[in-house]
Amino acid sequence: MALSKIDAVNFLTGTIPSGNIATSSLAAAATGKVLQVVSVTNTTQQTTTSSSLVASTGLTASITPSSTSSKILISVMSNVRSSADAAYTLYRGSTNLAGSGSFVQIYAGGSDTRQLMTINYLDAPSTSSSTAYTLYFLAGSGTAYINQEGSKQGQIILTEIGG
Repeated sequence: MALSKIDAVNFLTGTIPSGNIATSSLAAAATGKVLQVVSVTNTTQQTTTSSSLVASTGLTASITPSSTSSKILISVMSNVRSSADAAYTLYRGSTNLAGSGSFVQIYAGGSDTRQLMTINYLDAPSTSSSTAYTLYFLAGSGTAYINQEGSKQGQIILTEIGG
């Protein structure tokens, strides 16, 4: 039996000839993988008595997707409070991701309601330009709060997933 000499140096530092791996295989390896994470934490209480949606000044974040096929998982958490009915939704730029509605609605029924509000939404922005996501909220009547009492922090997390 003939023995072959193995060049151990090239074994560790060599390169794979480009003809041995298809480019499509390399692109597929990034599919479904977390490519980047952006998070913003805010403790400033914000209130509104508006019956129209108002942008949060503290729960907004921007991300620049690596490619147009990437998806963005948006996660928002905040301690909220409402003295009457309230609604909370997410915007990408000037687009309400819930359409004409909201993701979370609180029906306080005339009483003071406090709770941890969470929204998770998987977006496909189809862009590789910087994209801003913002929590919006409104008060149907009375007052609606985010980061109620200011001692409770809210957070928005943007996770890019390779497409």
